[in-house]
Amino acid sequence: MSEKNTQTNNLPAGSFRAENFRRRSRYFMVFVILLSAFAVITIININSGNVHISLPDIAHILLTRSGEGKAVEIIWRIRLPRILTAALLGGGLSLSGFLLQTFFENPIAGPFVLGISSGAKMIVAFIMIFALQYHITVTSYTMIGAAFLGSLMSIGFILLVARRIQNMASLLVAGIMIGYICSAITDFMITFASDSDIANLHGWSQGSFSGMSWSNVQISAIVIGITFVLTMLCSKPIGAYQMGEHYAQSIGVNIRFFRIALIMLSSIFAATVTAFAGPISFVGIAVPFLIKGLLGTSKPIVVIPATFIGGAVFCMFCDLIARLAFAPLELNISTVTSIFGAPVVIYMMINRRRGQG
Repeated sequence: MSEKNTQTNNLPAGSFRAENFRRRSRYFMVFVILLSAFAVITIININSGNVHISLPDIAHILLTRSGEGKAVEIIWRIRLPRILTAALLGGGLSLSGFLLQTFFENPIAGPFVLGISSGAKMIVAFIMIFALQYHITVTSYTMIGAAFLGSLMSIGFILLVARRIQNMASLLVAGIMIGYICSAITDFMITFASDSDIANLHGWSQGSFSGMSWSNVQISAIVIGITFVLTMLCSKPIGAYQMGEHYAQSIGVNIRFFRIALIMLSSIFAATVTAFAGPISFVGIAVPFLIKGLLGTSKPIVVIPATFIGGAVFCMFCDLIARLAFAPLELNISTVTSIFGAPVVIYMMINRRRGQG
């Protein structure tokens, strides 16, 4: 009897090890692909523009910060800050979507669709217009704080609606309506603002990575870096929560505190992105879905870093298209992310409907 048990136990153990090896190999390959794509798109972004700079010159300038004066200025003061900010904000926005999808238990949930980005944009626009009129200096942290307040306002309204509406589709429609209302208020404020700098504010309200500086990179790296670490620390309770609230409670997860943490972290990510680049559409939905598909798993310890890198690559690629598609004219970043992200969302909805059918 014991020999049979030993044999039957050995077979599953062997197959488990083989399956575990296949999973780890798949994770490794996905990360290699993502990091390679990150390196390639970074080089292409640095190399692309009105002024062509050869790869040897780029390598020399990056390593020594010396070379032809014009090329050094272009790379270090214009292109590199923009590329790094796009990477940081793209990664943060993707993780914001992942956290919201975990909270609402719906892959269609995202900061743009739920109106969270629009709420953040509304408060930031109000602060910017007020500061312009009274010649008040506004720091980047003030902008992030204003965007965070706007994000919480939108999420608070969505949660109030969620108490009365159990249907997730209706909840998403409510979020979309919140987004329209906040965008209309923002457009109204921008239209009647009289300051000459309002053209820049209008460009920001449409979403753009242009005009980024090393100060933006530093502040984005600090805020998003800390939030990323906190998100990684939540990976175990997120994994438990994905198995169901009862299971999470059974292993000691404080559901009330955990849900608040999800909302706070996702709001910080979305607020930072909105404060610096304005609202950016569909990244928070499309990237987590694509990353989970590539990895073949929803384990947070793997999905969180992969989603961050994937979001960085996606936004850097879209920013490249925005800069070069109709150069010297520049497209709004949300225009490009919508072109590539919206089909992914449509596919998700169709696939989800088939699964329910």
